[in-house]
Amino acid sequence: MQIIPVASGKGGVGKSLLSANLAIALGQSGKKVILADLDLGASNLHLVLGVQSPKQGLGTWLTGHGEFNDIVVKTDYPNLYFIAGDSEIPGLSTLKAPQKNKLIKAFKNVDCDYLVIDLGAGTHQIILDLFLLSPQGIVVSAPAVTATLNGYLFLKNAVFRLMHSTFKPSTQAAKMLTKLKQDPTTLQRMYIPRLIDEIAKVDPVNAAKFENNLKVFRPRLIMNMIEDPKDADRAQRIRTSCNQYLGLDIEHLGVLYRDSLEDKALASRLPIIIYKPQCILSQAIYRIAEKILASDTVNFGDDITPTYDAASDSFDIAQEEAAEDFELKMSGIQDLLGCGALTTGELIETIKTQQYELTQVRKENTMLKAKLVKACQQGFKI
Repeated sequence: MQIIPVASGKGGVGKSLLSANLAIALGQSGKKVILADLDLGASNLHLVLGVQSPKQGLGTWLTGHGEFNDIVVKTDYPNLYFIAGDSEIPGLSTLKAPQKNKLIKAFKNVDCDYLVIDLGAGTHQIILDLFLLSPQGIVVSAPAVTATLNGYLFLKNAVFRLMHSTFKPSTQAAKMLTKLKQDPTTLQRMYIPRLIDEIAKVDPVNAAKFENNLKVFRPRLIMNMIEDPKDADRAQRIRTSCNQYLGLDIEHLGVLYRDSLEDKALASRLPIIIYKPQCILSQAIYRIAEKILASDTVNFGDDITPTYDAASDSFDIAQEEAAEDFELKMSGIQDLLGCGALTTGELIETIKTQQYELTQVRKENTMLKAKLVKACQQGFKI
């Protein structure tokens, strides 16, 4: 079984959309897939998946009701099972240690080929621990500066969490790390390679153990919501920072262009690869699924000796895919213009109309906001 935790440094980058569609694509290939909603504070993956919210989810099981198998629900999609999150149960967004350990044990023993875990956004310790269930987790980012920065910071926190879990409390390495934590500024500024060199002086065995785990740890990046092939370059910045400051190399699974069809698919309660399987976005998701299907399952503790620079190769391929998808995207518009179905003037008028409609919507929102504020003020006076 290959566990695929899907995370992001911040919300709003399309993490859940990717998780749902990727799980469906893997199931369509003939593999048994379980998709779990671990965004416990805001569990709404069933909406993206286009299924009814199950009566029982993780919340009911974690609070001691029923068996784990009871919350693994078969969907109408081939070979795909779903575990809902139960966001309505108070306090569920902050799992206690026994609940977390119970959940991790259950995940490690599920019967499937792929377990796709849609994690919440951010760097909470529980999110990091679940992300580190596999060295092959996916980080979803977007071209915006805040998104790329948060993507890097998520990976940085994951590396520190991996270090913490590698060193047992009684070891010299753990004691040194605890001492360094007393000065967070120094610890945060210290490059991981340099930090390991310092730890190796007092505990060479555990330093070597962490270096091996870091070598096995190969997170996979997806750059979503890009508009132009140049946006794909932002992924290279994340990789450069990871190499330089963390001693970590990441792989690039691919890029996804922003597509207005996403909103239409969501409104129709259908995943995009079901709503429009031939569109560029859907084909990119299938391409990512194919890469995952072709990859070997790796676990922490495995002895990995790369025969070639797979990470560097993956970034080159992703850049080529970004250019090819952009050409297809533009050719679609050109075909509409060339065949006479859409003239240049009509295209311009369509854009102008959309801009006008957006302006009107903004005005209406402003008016409604003013009315709500006024009504609230009057209500308070009463």
